Amino acid sequence: MMCQILVHLKAIDLLENKDVYAILGPQTSEEAEFLVHLGDKARVPIVTFSVTTPFLSQEKTPYLVRVAINDKAQVKAIAAIVQAFRWRQVTLIHEDSNYGNGVIPYLIGAFEEIDSRVPHRSVISLRATDDQITIELQKLMTMSTRVFVVHMSSSLASRFFLKAKELGMMSKGYAWIITDGITSILNSMDPSVIDSMQGLIGLRPYIPPSEELNNFTVKLKNKFPKDNRSPILNELNIFCLWAYDAVWALARASEEISPRKSQPEKLKSLSKFTNLASISVSQTGSKILKAVLQSKFNGLSGKFQLKDGQLEPVAFQLVNVVGNAVKGIGFWTPKHGISRELNLSDSQLYSTSANGLQPTIWPGLSAVTPKGWTMPVSGKKLRIGVPVKDGFTELVKVDRDPQTGAVSVSGFCIDVFKAAVENLPYALTYEFIPFDNSNGSSALTYTDLVFQVYLQVFDAVVGDVTITSNRSLYVDFTLPYTELGVGMVVPIEIGKAKNMWIFLEPLTVDLWLVSGVFFILTGCIVWFIECKINDEFKGSRAQQVGMIFWYSFSTLVFSQREKLISNLSKFVVIVWLFTVLILTSSYTASLSSMLAVNRLQMLRKGSFIGYQKGSLAREVVNNLNFANSSLQTYGSIEAYAHALTEGSKKGGVSAIIDEIPYIKLFLAQYGDQYTMIEHEYLTTNGFGFAFPKGSPLVPDISWAIAKLREDGKLDMIQQTWFQDQSVFKKQESPTKPSIFDSYSFRGLFLVTGTSSTLALIIFYVFLIRNKLTSEGQPQLSNRITQEPLSNDSISMSAAALDISDHPTDNNISTEGEENLGDTNNGNQPS
Repeated sequence: MMCQILVHLKAIDLLENKDVYAILGPQTSEEAEFLVHLGDKARVPIVTFSVTTPFLSQEKTPYLVRVAINDKAQVKAIAAIVQAFRWRQVTLIHEDSNYGNGVIPYLIGAFEEIDSRVPHRSVISLRATDDQITIELQKLMTMSTRVFVVHMSSSLASRFFLKAKELGMMSKGYAWIITDGITSILNSMDPSVIDSMQGLIGLRPYIPPSEELNNFTVKLKNKFPKDNRSPILNELNIFCLWAYDAVWALARASEEISPRKSQPEKLKSLSKFTNLASISVSQTGSKILKAVLQSKFNGLSGKFQLKDGQLEPVAFQLVNVVGNAVKGIGFWTPKHGISRELNLSDSQLYSTSANGLQPTIWPGLSAVTPKGWTMPVSGKKLRIGVPVKDGFTELVKVDRDPQTGAVSVSGFCIDVFKAAVENLPYALTYEFIPFDNSNGSSALTYTDLVFQVYLQVFDAVVGDVTITSNRSLYVDFTLPYTELGVGMVVPIEIGKAKNMWIFLEPLTVDLWLVSGVFFILTGCIVWFIECKINDEFKGSRAQQVGMIFWYSFSTLVFSQREKLISNLSKFVVIVWLFTVLILTSSYTASLSSMLAVNRLQMLRKGSFIGYQKGSLAREVVNNLNFANSSLQTYGSIEAYAHALTEGSKKGGVSAIIDEIPYIKLFLAQYGDQYTMIEHEYLTTNGFGFAFPKGSPLVPDISWAIAKLREDGKLDMIQQTWFQDQSVFKKQESPTKPSIFDSYSFRGLFLVTGTSSTLALIIFYVFLIRNKLTSEGQPQLSNRITQEPLSNDSISMSAAALDISDHPTDNNISTEGEENLGDTNNGNQPS
């Protein structure tokens, strides 16, 4: 504090008694804060190369020139590191000063953007003793977060990390990130401090190599011998380079404007000190300020060009402290994010992947990336709340010893949680705490239970807790470990459909008519082809008409006893049977769906519906538009069965609506009497475990649940508690029955009609060809002209269309040959 006062007095003395055109060198935020206001009044530029706090900016103090990088420029780089290693919680540790506090709001905002939380901040005074630092570190050890971002001055950081190593916090499992204020001066720290910082990650502004920097470094090392006290890289830090560039920029500006003295003006507003009124207002300060702000040259730290009165970073280099050296592991740029190299193409996307970094050594010389979270060393157990249920105890059951009061918790949900915890790569200690009243009965609702996590009464909730959007506002849920959705349980024979013509509804009128036409058409074509060659298709006119209808319509229910002879008629029938198969299958599916919908409609007309007391099924039932007076609540499997047995007319219910896990428990015992109709609009998100917002346990437990499902262990646990799953029956959703029209089957009818027409055309072609062939023979021609064409002769011609004949075909052909022989013998000349 005394040093700051002396600096302030010295600055006032310079402005009062000397021709000051710029002040170079306030090194702390506290020094700069006074000087920049003084410079604004005296119109003298205040040039700093080490004050980086966002609290000071040219927007607020126009005569401030910062030949340095604003601290808030590094926050996205730090957030990218946290995101690259998938850490969900970070603890901020910073000094209590303008420098330490200035960047914190920007860091918290950057972590929120990547969905990481800052559950705790540790603020350490610049005047803190070693004992006070130890007490603060011990507090951090009792917390679960193991990722720390440290932002403080080098003097405080040296003492801080020595104590952290002494307490064992620089060991395996911890992760430390230091800001550029510490990283940039690691080369000047004591070797013992460097040894206490092994495995941490830091970032610093990237200094591009240049000939000017190389020449300057060589000259400096020749003039000043190497300091052997520090084994870490003995090189110029960034603040030295910025100081050199700042002096160079002022010198260039001074030569450019050639300032002249002008008549001074007295300041009237600075009355805090008695001698401030004698300070003159500079007439050249604004010119020097403008010249410095417009300066552009290649400095030792890189390209010198100010924007908004300060340097803009080109890139940050990420480093890892290993041994007595600092190893570069990558870079971060605002455009490309994390990468191993800087020279990236413009098409390269922004990356926050740890794969873009070189291999990193972590505290404890570990090559394994810290998880960032663990159980605190204090051994505190997680307080896990569990619901107390009167029914459905297969899911969660709480037993208390009446003598000792000891609590034992069991059930499907409990076993899943225990199995998931066993899959975690670290130990997790916990205790189950029943959420009940003093008399052991269930306390309030499940929403109230979840809210206890938000109130920090419980560290988690395990049980048959349904994931909902409302509850997710206060807690984070893991992946669901049960099936999603809601179902309706009904008796297998719930009643009869009251619509006597419901069997006609699956098909529209036009489809019924089109189908009938094709039935008749197919029968006519088959009869026309077969009647000339097949005795089973012959007979009186009435018998042949009956055969047409009989043969085509009988394809619906059974195979025909009439054998087909012609290959053409066989082809027609095969295509038609395929059409009938499609029609009947579609009809059956649609009718089944309609009967289920009819059953649901029957339930809506005066029937009572049951649901579980306190469950979300009550909200789901409202979507079905049932009257409140027709809803009944029950609390156990046995109560469900009794209510369904009694039915609505006897004070029971006609159906039960509940979430699928509860229904599966019910059907495991009563699956021979009841079935489930799953409704596609009745859905829930399944059961999940609830944790506080941002808890790193959520992704870990979710991963463990997914692993249980992949390994089949989740199914094994389910079979243990749900017993026989073979009785679990489920009907398809009845909400959208399909009604088919002729347009739906236009392609099918097109194929059938085309095949039948083609068969008929081929039949006629062969018939005409055989007729022409017969007319070419004189004997047969005379016989034809003298006598009408007999049925036997036509049969002979039609039979010629078949490639392979049945035994009946051979008899007909033989008879035709005999007739033909007789005719030839009778007309052949002697």
